[in-house]
Amino acid sequence: MQEKSEQSFASGLSARVELTVTDADTARAVGSGDVPVLGTPRVLALVEAATIAAIADGMPPGRTTVGLRVELDHLAPTPVGRTVAAHARLAAVDGRRLRFEVSVTDGAETVARGLVDRVLVDRQRFVERAGGARPGSPAGGADAPDGGRPGDRAASAAS
Repeated sequence: MQEKSEQSFASGLSARVELTVTDADTARAVGSGDVPVLGTPRVLALVEAATIAAIADGMPPGRTTVGLRVELDHLAPTPVGRTVAAHARLAAVDGRRLRFEVSVTDGAETVARGLVDRVLVDRQRFVERAGGARPGSPAGGADAPDGGRPGDRAASAAS
C-alpha cells in the first residue's frame, strides 16, 4: 500500500523550463567537450529542473526527490544565444519512484529526449545519511535512492 504522501503525485503532471544558452552553458565551459554549443551536462540539469517543477506543488512537507536514473539522447547542437525549452511529464508512479518523460526543444527541433527517474525521500534523513557517509562506505538505508538494497548501488545516483 502506498503512503499518503506518494498518492499526491498523479501521472500527467508536467512542467516547462526555459534556458537561453550563454557561454557558461557550452560544452567547452562545462568541460564536456571543446565546442561552443549547449553542453550535455546543462541539458541534463535543465530536464531535471523541469521534473522538479512538475511535482513542486504536490511535494509533501519534509520530503524531496533525488535523481536515480537518467536515459538521455542529446540529438542536436544548440548555439549560444538560442532559447531552449525543457519539458517534463510524470509518466508513472511506482511507490516512491517517479518516472518522467523529458524532452528539450529549440523551436520545432528536438534537441534532446529521454527518461528521468527520481525517488521520493525524507529530506532530513537523506541529508544526514549523505553527510555521515565516508568515502568507500555506502550510506544505505531506506531513504537511500536505492532503498538500501544491496546490489542496486551502481544504478543509483545522489541527485
